[in-house]
Amino acid sequence: MNNKSISRRTFVKSAAATTASFMVIPSNVLGINGKASPNGRLQLGCIGTGRMGHGDMREALYRGLDDSANARIIAVCDVNLNRAKHAKRDAEQRYAEQDIKSEIDTYQDFRELLDRDDIDAVTISTPDHQHALCAIAACDAGKHIYLQKPLTYSVVEGQKLVKAVRGNKIILQTGSQQRSDLRFRKVCELVRNGYLGKLQTIEVVVPTDQGTGDPTPMPIPENLDYDMWMGPTSAEPYTEDRVHPQEGYGRPGWLQIEKYCRGMITGWGAHMYDTAQWALGTDTDSGPISVKASAEFPDRGLFDVHVGYEAEAMYANGVKMISHNGSPGVKFIGERGWIWVERGKWEAGDEEILRTELAEDDTRLYESKNHMLNFLNCCRSGKDPIAPVEAGHRSNSVCVIHHIAMKIGRKLQWNPETEKFKGDATEANNMLDYKHRAPWII
Repeated sequence: MNNKSISRRTFVKSAAATTASFMVIPSNVLGINGKASPNGRLQLGCIGTGRMGHGDMREALYRGLDDSANARIIAVCDVNLNRAKHAKRDAEQRYAEQDIKSEIDTYQDFRELLDRDDIDAVTISTPDHQHALCAIAACDAGKHIYLQKPLTYSVVEGQKLVKAVRGNKIILQTGSQQRSDLRFRKVCELVRNGYLGKLQTIEVVVPTDQGTGDPTPMPIPENLDYDMWMGPTSAEPYTEDRVHPQEGYGRPGWLQIEKYCRGMITGWGAHMYDTAQWALGTDTDSGPISVKASAEFPDRGLFDVHVGYEAEAMYANGVKMISHNGSPGVKFIGERGWIWVERGKWEAGDEEILRTELAEDDTRLYESKNHMLNFLNCCRSGKDPIAPVEAGHRSNSVCVIHHIAMKIGRKLQWNPETEKFKGDATEANNMLDYKHRAPWII
């Protein structure tokens, strides 16, 4: 595959080809492909401009105005052409409010956007089942990537994405923005440095899905490339509840359909398990050694992801991690007390611990004050961002093996080195990936 081209006509032919890696030279003057950008600017494309993607686009727009980033959006893409056009209008208007003249191109096919050699980096905010497809293609096209969580749908996809990122020397920031929150970082530093004494238990809490989906087939809207939306999954009849609302940006139905998303275990679990892994220091190269889980799968029409669940996982150092539904957050329990952290709030058995200043020789974690700006700055410096691809992959793997344990219904032994289940676990290992529909082969 030509690293500068992943056009529609070459996609199928090159899908199984081995791509040659190339050196990316970050620069304040040159774009990734060595062509001068205006005023040394980073030029961005946004793939997926729906509910989360529109927000990511706006964040990239505003953070790109920072002098340290000097980045501009020049292209947007969505399989729903109406959403792509709305993103274009919105971004151009917001640039105009800053007295910046801009002209943003729209696409319905992500490959056409990636085919441009004047784009340095992309945001990818597609449904979960398309993350690996778009991100690996972006790697092969030489684009740095801000990728919404969870990193990928399957563990095997995550392994392949890690190789693509490192092989092509790409900067990838996982959208685990809790890492750029002071409270989450400080709690993880306190746990890492033993201020709770020996850590005993981690409690992970995620919300609960609800509602029903209507499976009645409907005509495919003219503005939607539905075949591309289905991507690597099997073909299914179109219904609005399967995809997303045609009007507005309400919560899409695919978030509760297992073919496209595993439910809250990855939707919020990707954040909360990431915090647990960060505090444990297992976030880039390890994970639990066993997991068991039970879950409710009531009849909810088209929606079939889990609702309530309970789980228990063990780590090699003896730390037990328990999980269940509720108001999302993470609790760390040690010999000397406990700390709870959630978005916008933290508390502890002894509040004094939250005012602790780290000692000079304590471990200090990567500090970022803004997740998107950290990504844009790393595109220039060539340094890893605060949530690199390995962290996104390992945290997502924790989510996925919990989901597999829900489906299998018994305790499973996990080898974090080989990233496979041990013992008599053929069925479980077969669930680490799924058959991808041609031509959308990872």
